Amino acid sequence: MQWEQLLSLKRQGDTNKRLRKEQDETRLGFEVDYDRIIFSTSFRSLQDKTQVVPLSKTSFVHTRLTHSLEVSVVGRSLGRIVGKKIIEKYPALKTIHRYHFNDFGAIVAAAALSHDIGNPPFGHSGEKAIGEYFKSGNGKQYKNELSPKQYTDLVKFEGNANGFKILNETKQGIQGGLRLSYATLGAFLKYPKASLPHKPTPHIAHKKYGYFQSEASFFEDLVKDLGMIAHKVDGEICYHRHPLTFLVEAADDICYTIIDFEDGINLGLVEEDYALEYLIKLVKRSINTNKYHALTTTAERLSYLRALAIGTLINEAAEIFLENEQDILAGKFSTDLLRKSKYHAQISDIIKISVKKIYQSNEVVEKEIAGYQILNTLLDTYCTATKSYHNQSQTAYDKLILKAEGAHFDYKNEDVYLRLISISQYVASLTDGSALQKFKKVKGLSV
Repeated sequence: MQWEQLLSLKRQGDTNKRLRKEQDETRLGFEVDYDRIIFSTSFRSLQDKTQVVPLSKTSFVHTRLTHSLEVSVVGRSLGRIVGKKIIEKYPALKTIHRYHFNDFGAIVAAAALSHDIGNPPFGHSGEKAIGEYFKSGNGKQYKNELSPKQYTDLVKFEGNANGFKILNETKQGIQGGLRLSYATLGAFLKYPKASLPHKPTPHIAHKKYGYFQSEASFFEDLVKDLGMIAHKVDGEICYHRHPLTFLVEAADDICYTIIDFEDGINLGLVEEDYALEYLIKLVKRSINTNKYHALTTTAERLSYLRALAIGTLINEAAEIFLENEQDILAGKFSTDLLRKSKYHAQISDIIKISVKKIYQSNEVVEKEIAGYQILNTLLDTYCTATKSYHNQSQTAYDKLILKAEGAHFDYKNEDVYLRLISISQYVASLTDGSALQKFKKVKGLSV
């Protein structure tokens, strides 16, 4: 892969090449990406979507929106550090094409800002709930009407693929979605493959999938324009990641490792002294003990250790990327950056505690149970009403559902797959609160 091609400013629908040297420095294309994301409805909805605890009533807890903003800040720093070294290594990027190291920061920041934009309500259990409806619920009836990849799109419903759809989907009056630059979209694609084959190898890019079959054509145009490397796995074409995707992933890993842990402490799910001890282990090489012991409250000490830990891991991830840049460009780097970190053991310890004390806490599990029921009910209600519309067997209730909700999904489409993906996307777009509200209405529990 070549950096000049990977840093493409092209947008969906462009017929002419966009050159970096012709860009307006006060309104750079990669920065426009960030603006378009942050002003989008889908991004704003993240303010009421779960990061750690669904439907939490405490102001301490992060939402997907605050998490995404923090990941974006970390990603910008990672991009700038790496970009500075890349520009020095390949001077033609600057002298001929006029790229700047801040361009790398802007691309990673925009991709990181949007990395959770396709996540359903109720956290990762929301993805599982949608998948379970089509795997073992009433949605299973559609299996024989779909291709294997189309059906896997549904039973392995993936927030990353849904995010790619949100960013690029053409709707009435909206051509090409947000029309982000190809560089930003490439960096966004953590898993540049279809839903099948499912986890064919331990390669980090094969862990999940990155696009629905409804976006297959645009995906192919994108990866080919960026020069991303194709390879065959189980007879199917997959692609190696855009190099900057590794930085987007590292920014996310850094934030959820440290900040979810902090949320657990603030919620009382992780003992403060116990938690501080683990953070100290992570930053023991750089901690100023005099400054640390001068802090008088647990909150102040926690804040200091959090900032130090994030800074330490930013520098570590950037260093690992630069050391492996040639392998990354060649598609030979097969793991996340922090797995190569000298702090990997400390990171793993913190994540294990978070899983046990936070993600599997009673408060989280009980709300995820409710989330399953809520999403299953909404999917079944909308799918049933849509099917009855096409079978001309509508009940009065079905007609009311489509009258109230039909404008939000493509229930009239003759293609079964496109109807089901549209319904799934709509349910995934709901916030935790709005999903609960709609559940109560369809069940007649509120008016």
